[in-house]
Amino acid sequence: MFHKFSRNLCEYSKEQSIFISGPISPVFVGESIAADSSRTDIGAHSIFLGQVRNDEIDGKTVTAIEYSAYIEMAQEKFYEIREETFERFALTCMHIYHSLGKVNAGEISLLVFTSSKHRKDAMEACTYTVNRIKSELPVWGKEIFEDSTYGWKKTLEQLMMNPKIKLQ
Repeated sequence: MFHKFSRNLCEYSKEQSIFISGPISPVFVGESIAADSSRTDIGAHSIFLGQVRNDEIDGKTVTAIEYSAYIEMAQEKFYEIREETFERFALTCMHIYHSLGKVNAGEISLLVFTSSKHRKDAMEACTYTVNRIKSELPVWGKEIFEDSTYGWKKTLEQLMMNPKIKLQ
């Protein structure tokens, strides 16, 4: 069910999982970059690393997020996002990995890595993909506070719909 690192990262099948148990290690990120470093058809990479912040919410500090997902639906949605991104941008390659389980503040929970012949497509595709993942993938984050209580992470869309919350 979870991703096992493969040197052939650009090939993707619907059955391949984007999920990694626990945090995404800096070593894994480095290996992902290294796997594409010898390709001569790529002129640009854009990488987004989502890291758990130690936000303060209602006077409590977040120490970790425990991610859960509707895995089958998330895989289907990921495949849809991936295909639409390749149709929209001139990409050579794309990798997406998302954590499931507990990820401590300061650790990486999302890796989006897009590659193209030119930087504009790589950068725009990376931003587009991150935005789609954050708004459409059925992945939930349980924010664990320093006192062991928890609350469910809100998406930007949920926050914007709440008139009591003022975004800066």
